[in-house]
Amino acid sequence: MDFLKLAQERYSCRKFEDKPVEEEKIDALLQAAQLAPTAVNFQPQRILVLTDKEKIKALDENKCTRYTFNAPLMMVVCYDTEKSWKRKYDNADEGIVDASIVATHIMLEATSLGLGSTWVGSFDPAIAKSVLNIPENYKVVALLPIGYPDQKPSAKHSDRLPIADISSRNNF
Repeated sequence: MDFLKLAQERYSCRKFEDKPVEEEKIDALLQAAQLAPTAVNFQPQRILVLTDKEKIKALDENKCTRYTFNAPLMMVVCYDTEKSWKRKYDNADEGIVDASIVATHIMLEATSLGLGSTWVGSFDPAIAKSVLNIPENYKVVALLPIGYPDQKPSAKHSDRLPIADISSRNNF
């Protein structure tokens, strides 16, 4: 699939079929994550793969997030703050950028495999770390519910600002 076509096909899926995602598709999603570029190639990303419905449900029950959408698969995208690259000028931690690129690769690969996904940023990171037993030196960046879509994309999905509104040339 052509990249722009793939990007056009991808949307935030919030309703999934009650059907597990096959292991070979999970492996492909993880391979997409592995191939994502990271600052200085430090690869600080860590993905917790949740296929146990009770573990996924625990995120909602413990008030971490209500946005699990009954997905059969949840990928929790984190990065290790002890391994991520820090910019020397202001010590900015690029791990959040690395993890975001990884999450994007996962979502695009999900679309290419006929799966739906959405990026959940509305969660309590402290509760996520506690419920999922994530080590202290990791930061949780995104929760990615993934599965077979049980919905069509909404019209809102195709609403995009004109290119002239999101870019400029040579001057800001």
